[in-house]
Amino acid sequence: MTVSVKVFDRQGHLVGPVDLPRVEKSETEWRGQLTPEQFQIARAQGTERPFCGTLLDNKRHGVYACVCCRLPLFASTAKFSSGTGWPSFFQPIADENVATRADRSHGMVRIEILCARCDGHLGHVFPDGPPPTGQRHCVNSESLVFVDVDQLATLAEV
Repeated sequence: MTVSVKVFDRQGHLVGPVDLPRVEKSETEWRGQLTPEQFQIARAQGTERPFCGTLLDNKRHGVYACVCCRLPLFASTAKFSSGTGWPSFFQPIADENVATRADRSHGMVRIEILCARCDGHLGHVFPDGPPPTGQRHCVNSESLVFVDVDQLATLAEV
């Protein structure tokens, strides 16, 4: 099975959409790749405590990619301070890179956001963000890896 997503090329440019194989691993394989905290959040739909994430106050220029499969998810230019305690973005780097599904846990209805390539849990999206989209993608730091703008070619898939 494949997914159609946007990725970086060897020159560090976002290209696509391109069809790539889905990343599917067993629980044992994910546990071997991720830290216990990353596994609990990205694979078991957990949530880190507010104001504790390592990427909350990151002000560097670059891209936030999936900790599980390194698919580019959010650009630093879309990051904003929401005051909620989690890294927040007003839009994904490409709509096709972030999937959504209804989350009815904890007695409420929310929209969960996931990596489109590996179904890694990222967080939730809310309709209370800034212009131009009005969206707030509220993301766990443990679900992300930050790549500096001068290292984007390391995310190359094509």
